[in-house]
Amino acid sequence: MTRSILSPAQRVSWLRLIRADNVGPATFRTLINRFGSADAALDALPHLAQRGGGRHIRIPTLAEAEDEIARTEAIGARLISTNDPDYPPHLRHIPGPPPVLTVMGGNALTNKRTVGIVGARNASAAGRRMAQLLATDLGRQGYAIISGLARGIDAAAHQASLETGTVAVMAGGLDHIYPSENLGLAQAIVDAGGTLLTEMPLGWEPRARDFPRRNRLVAGISLGVVIVEAAKRSGSLITARLALEQNREVFAVPGSPLDPRAEGGNHLIQQGARLVTGAHDIVAELTHADPARLPLFEAEDFDAAPASIIADPSEDDRSRLLTALSHAPTAADMLIEATGISAPVMQILLLELELAGRIERSPGQLFALRG
Repeated sequence: MTRSILSPAQRVSWLRLIRADNVGPATFRTLINRFGSADAALDALPHLAQRGGGRHIRIPTLAEAEDEIARTEAIGARLISTNDPDYPPHLRHIPGPPPVLTVMGGNALTNKRTVGIVGARNASAAGRRMAQLLATDLGRQGYAIISGLARGIDAAAHQASLETGTVAVMAGGLDHIYPSENLGLAQAIVDAGGTLLTEMPLGWEPRARDFPRRNRLVAGISLGVVIVEAAKRSGSLITARLALEQNREVFAVPGSPLDPRAEGGNHLIQQGARLVTGAHDIVAELTHADPARLPLFEAEDFDAAPASIIADPSEDDRSRLLTALSHAPTAADMLIEATGISAPVMQILLLELELAGRIERSPGQLFALRG
């Protein structure tokens, strides 16, 4: 598929849209599909949010968006969109790819041979050594290493792949390196030609909910993800689950049953993850991996139609939908079946409620009431 590079004006409009209240990557895509352009979507936002029961939706001004671009460029970073050639190629094939990324550094993002390595923050010396060996050997075979810049396994993987290419995916803005102890490592990555990447704007301090979002990008940029030491309940296992949802390969390094840090990885192996003893186990599986064979997530899962030919939803439609919704995530097709509302009208109703901040969307077209 050929993508046209955004003009400067379009880039500003995309940035304003993705930074607007209650607009995430999936909602951004819905709005672009529905209204045809970011400018048209921006014009429609206040009315949509009002119909959904919201009082006000904040949209960055033109000056604010231009200021973000200027401040980003002032620190040596840049904003890239899904239409740009240096957008991570595999990331386009996940549900809700970020329409805009903030990046700093070299061109490691464009490498199609990528492996994520993640694991425990309180890693053992043996775990850190294993991560280093895997990253070094994979780097020598042309793979860029993707990780989350956390202490422990992540830091070990980045450090070992400085010379061969590494990408650090961050949960906050590029001016909020977390943890702060890895500020020097982040600079070393950039100096060596690697890349720092985030979907968050400058000034954004990472919150707990931002780390799973970060983890989905680690998985999405990678052909496969390797877990090196992880407790049974850990962010690394969230990354593994997200990788599976994105049809990526999942690998795990086995460990002693006596070490709680090995419990998560051992469990993954029991559930079918590939057991790893060295880089050769990973390369053998990834030789033919190609997310490009997966569909591009550029359209909604249920049929869309031009906004101009869809009648406005009625109050009865809204009432039936709100009755059908609950705090448990529910699939859009189940809501359609339960309410009898047509798919195009359902799409508008869900969009209105989401922009009003009354519902939240989860991967897989699942919707739930907030609060």
